[in-house]
Amino acid sequence: MKVIEHLTTRIKPFVTLEIIPPKRGANIEDFHSAMESIVPYDIPYINVTSHAADIEWIEMPDGNFKKKVCRKSPGTFGLCAVIKYKFNIDPVPHLLCAGFTREETEDALIELNYLGIENILAIRGDGKVRHENRDDKTINRFATDLISQLADMNKGSYQDSCVDKAPTNFCVGASAYPEKHFEAPNVQFDIDMLKRKQDLGASYAVTQMFFDNQVYFDFVARARDAGVTIPIIPGLKILSSKRHVTLIPKTFHANLPEKLTAKLLGTASKTEARQIGVEWCYAQAMDLYEKGSQSIHLYIMQNSRNFARLMEKLKPKLES
Repeated sequence: MKVIEHLTTRIKPFVTLEIIPPKRGANIEDFHSAMESIVPYDIPYINVTSHAADIEWIEMPDGNFKKKVCRKSPGTFGLCAVIKYKFNIDPVPHLLCAGFTREETEDALIELNYLGIENILAIRGDGKVRHENRDDKTINRFATDLISQLADMNKGSYQDSCVDKAPTNFCVGASAYPEKHFEAPNVQFDIDMLKRKQDLGASYAVTQMFFDNQVYFDFVARARDAGVTIPIIPGLKILSSKRHVTLIPKTFHANLPEKLTAKLLGTASKTEARQIGVEWCYAQAMDLYEKGSQSIHLYIMQNSRNFARLMEKLKPKLES
């Protein structure tokens, strides 16, 4: 099923997830074990992140530098196939602008279409776009460009005019930033961009993680006033260590409430920190459900244990 179909046909509240592929060379059995622990909770779809290649300059013995290009967490499409056909859950691969040409993007979309994968989350990706336009190659600089390319393919319009033009049928998701994207000048600019993503073909949006629900409610209210009508799914993360107090703002540009910060910094053990994180996320989720949110999206990355702890607490609400 498409994400938008899950959002419009499900009656009970539900949870969806975002995970990252294992690092290059990791044991795939660990991923299978994590999925086995996820399956019992009736998760309708799972996002799988994608990462552009990192570039490193390695100094050689002669003093010259050699460029090394490496994707540290490949395997997005392979994991999506496993999620869909082994675990019978709809996968949502992330598709990036950064590091990929429009021609490479088209090839990726054709592969996903052949795999029977119907959902895409279209995002710019971190870092600078590493390709430049040339006569034989073009790029998507922004998520809006990528969404436009997806919409064109859904209409049967491809980069290569010589190919058969069978339309695809992807459900396209977009990102939203309740505390604004760190490069945006203000929140209204971000809302205008979300409206543009909707107008270009996005069927829903999922937010960056936040830890104060009022920020989300205010953002949604302003987005609705600006004409955004697509579902805006709240994104949450379970914090689990003191390191997150500095790591989360630095990496994801999300604010942590003073109360949450104080609680985490006051913990004496990892177990206590995990408990604080689960309780905070549980309170956020319950508040969101009670105020009308149909679903929440959890950024669990590779930590299925804290997810399981949260789901056990949410079970009465999800089964009611």
